[in-house]
Parts: sequence; C-alpha cells; structure tokens
Amino acid sequence: MGKKWFWVLLLVPFLGLSQSKRKLRIEAEKQKAALISNLQSHIGYLASDALEGRRTGTAGATAAMEYLVKQYEQMGIAPKGSLGYVQKFEINEGLQIDPSTHFIVNGKSLLLEKDFFPLANSASGNITGKPAMALHEKGQPWFLDIKETLEENKANPHFDIEAWIKKEVIAAATKGATAFIVYNTGSIVDNILFNKNDKAAAFPVPVIYLTASGLQHFTDPSASLQLDVVVRIIEKKRPASNVAAFIDNGAATTVIVGAHYDHLGYNEDKNALDTGHVIHNGADDNASGTAALLEIARLLKQKSPVHNNYLFLHFSGEELGLLGSKYWIENPTMPGTINYMLNMDMVGRYDTSHKLTVGGYGTSSKWSHIWKATSTPLVVKFDSTGSGPSDHASFYRAGVPVQFFFTGSHPDYHKATDDADKINYEATAQIVTLAYQIMGITDSLPKLDFIKTTEPQMGRSTKFTVSLGVIPDYGYSGTGMRIDGVSPGKLAEKLGLKAGDILLQLGEYKFVDVNSYMQTLSKFKKGDQTVLRIKRGTEEINISVSF
Repeated sequence: MGKKWFWVLLLVPFLGLSQSKRKLRIEAEKQKAALISNLQSHIGYLASDALEGRRTGTAGATAAMEYLVKQYEQMGIAPKGSLGYVQKFEINEGLQIDPSTHFIVNGKSLLLEKDFFPLANSASGNITGKPAMALHEKGQPWFLDIKETLEENKANPHFDIEAWIKKEVIAAATKGATAFIVYNTGSIVDNILFNKNDKAAAFPVPVIYLTASGLQHFTDPSASLQLDVVVRIIEKKRPASNVAAFIDNGAATTVIVGAHYDHLGYNEDKNALDTGHVIHNGADDNASGTAALLEIARLLKQKSPVHNNYLFLHFSGEELGLLGSKYWIENPTMPGTINYMLNMDMVGRYDTSHKLTVGGYGTSSKWSHIWKATSTPLVVKFDSTGSGPSDHASFYRAGVPVQFFFTGSHPDYHKATDDADKINYEATAQIVTLAYQIMGITDSLPKLDFIKTTEPQMGRSTKFTVSLGVIPDYGYSGTGMRIDGVSPGKLAEKLGLKAGDILLQLGEYKFVDVNSYMQTLSKFKKGDQTVLRIKRGTEEINISVSF
C-alpha cells in the first residue's frame, strides 16, 4: 500500500505538467480557430458582390472603408487619420471628354466616341464654320487625311503619327485654321486613341478625329459643310480614402503595417486581365491582405511589444498606381520616426506552388538575423528588392526598410474569378502569426538600418525572358513608364538610361503604364532588335536595343 502511494505521489507532477501542456494546446487551437474564423468573416464580406469590387471612389469602396473603421473601433485601437480614422484625398483620373462635346454636320449629330472624338491634348472651344474638306481657308476648320503619310512611312519604325499630327496642327493654327479634323481613308491602322494620361501641352486649336463610321457623313470633299462643333476636355477627380489606426506605446519609433483594400470594381479602369462588365471581387487581391492586417492589429492590441508604436494603414488607390501610399508618404498622419514597414498584398493563395515570398529582404542588414530567429511551417522565399508593384515601394523610396508578404500570382489574378472560396485560410492565419512573431523579434532591436537595393524581381502576372534592367516608378501616373533607378551592369545602364527617363515605346508597342511595359517585354526574346523611344526632360530620343 505504501509503495502504491509512493508512485502516485511521484506521478502527480508529471500528470500536472501533461495537463498544463494539454490546456495550452487546446487554447492555442481555440486561438487558431478564432483567427481563421475572423479571416473568413473579413474576406467573405470584403470580397462579396455587395461591395462591387471595391473600386476606389465608389460606394463599394466606401462600404469597405466603413467596415475597417468599425473593426478598429470595436478593437479599441485609436484613430490616426486626418479625420478620425480616415485620410481623404483626391485622385486625378486624367483627362476626360466632357459630355457637352458634340459634332454636328449639316444638322446631323455624330455620335461621340463612335463617330468622332477629340484628341486628349485638344484645345477646348466652340467651332462654327462652312468649310470644304478639300480647302484650307483662313478662319475655317481644316480637314486632313493621314492615309498618304502613313503609307509613306510604313517602313519607318521610328515614325510617330501623333507627333507628326502635332506639327501639322501647329502649322495650321499659324495659318488661321480654327480647328483640325483628322481622318484616315487608308488601310494602315493608325492606332490613334484618346489617351487620358496624355501630359503633352494642349494644341492651340481643337483637334478632332473622325472614325470610319463618322467619315461616312462626309461624302463630297468639295461640298461646303455647315459645322457646329463643341470640344470640352476636363480633368476628372475621384475621391479616395486611406484608413489609419494607431497603438501608441510612447516609443521613439513606429512600425507601419499596411495593405491596400481597393480592387477593380467592374473593370471600369480597364486594368483587369479578362473582359466584360462583371464584378471583380479581389478576394486574394487584396481582401486577404486587408483581413490579415486587421488580425495582426488584433494580436498587437491583445499583447503588444512595447518598444515600438504600431500604425495600421489601409490604402486606397493602389490599383491605380500606389496612389494611397504615395499620398500618405507626402502627407503623413503620424509624426516621428518609422522603424520599418510591413506590407501585406495577396497573401491568401499559399500552396505547394505558391510559397510565401518576402520582398525587401535586402533593405536592412538586420533582416537576415531577424528571419533566422523565426519559426514557421511555411516555406518562405526571399527577394532582396525594396521596390515592387505594391505599397511598400512608396516607403522604400522614402528610405524606409520594408517587408513585402506575397503568396504569388495565379490564374485568377485581376480576373472576376478571384473569389473567397479559393483562399487558403489556414495558411493565411500562419502568415498573420509569422508577421506578429517578426514584430516581437524586432522589438528587442535598435531601429533598423536602411539599404538601397536593385531592381524588382517579383511580378504578379506577366512572364518575360528579356529585361532592360530598370526599376519602375510605380507611383508615376503620367503616360509611359518612368524609371526610378537603373541596375548596375544591366542593359539599361549600357544604353545610357537614367532615373527620371520616361519609357514611351518599344518597337511598335506604346507604354501607357508599368503594366503595359511588362506586357510589352513579354513579346520579345533574346536576340531581338528593336527601337526604344524615351522622353528625357522635354526631348524625345530613339535608342536602338539588342536584347
């Protein structure tokens, strides 16, 4: 009997330890389940049809913004915007054709965009007159058929029809033309479009392009016409809102955790990779990052490392060119020193083929030490560059060390099929936990140093086999693709390209933005020769390129 009790007493501490471990395990499982449930709830709402794709400036984006504000209010995290939790700003959508624009010939109204359209850098004005297409008279509109010019230059890869039209318009205006009406009766496609991002100086007179359908109303070149034309070109503004919340630990430095919450709506901005007027819910891009940010904030509110403050930023206008993060950098709602910025963008599709890629690994000498101290079941790949196609790039350009969490592109990227049922919620929860772990590790370290890195290696969708070796300026909103930097030893350096240069065209392909630049590169392979057109200051330069 005594021996039995001896063994019982000996086992009691071990049983107690086992029960304690069991309780901790059960508690951890409960916390994990709650985290996954919260992520499902956030993404389920943000990526629902009710929000209509969260396009910046729409009611759906406003609903998303209000949801974020409510979450922080419920968590008890203080506001840090310019208006409570919100930081409002305006997005310049570029040049627009005002609906008052019209073209009436002999009492017949032509259809705007179908039959005619003004060029984006057209002067605004009211034009009346009785011109003949074949005559160029002072005080009358002039007509110009570009057929012969296109045919004469069809073998010239350097010919720019729009630049040629500009010269003709200026010359015509000096001779008394009140407007310039361009058309094409030839078979060579001219690719003349209304480019809302055109930053060129306005023409001295209105310039209108007649389409093939519009030209049908002009059958007799010698006949006198009665014209009544109004051209109005305006700049269109769109409202946007960042959301900011703050945990103030009274520390000297602040860690910023960011994610953009906007998406593509019905593809009104033509930045989707599919077609059709359908809702693009953007579950991965970027309801996943938005939800992850909310849950990181929740963990930090429950137990915050104390040697940093924490600012949570939800950006608008990312899909239009990192506009929200760029605006915040220029108009910060928080004074003081930023330690580093961690950006969550597309973190919902982790699997065997889509690992967790962490960008910005090279932006501080401390990141390698920090990552060695982490523990995670996730497979992590590192990319050294601090630039890239998401909001961390705005902070990197401001000299802030960054980390960019990204689980890779996939066939649903920028398509209507990016839905909530395809999210890997368990892995997303692990990413949240990993981010929280990093903040704990960095809490014991001094402020991170900053290192400037080379060009971005990470992309979201387009695959290409050639490269110029430039760092795109993802915050640039003008026509073309502006260079933020040039990688040493790469082709761009050999060609003499430099920061500030704007890439306009490669071969026959014109650049509207960074995406069109990437798409164009995919059309070339090693050994190809072509011509690169750039703008440096006010001068446009053609450069021969051999990949």
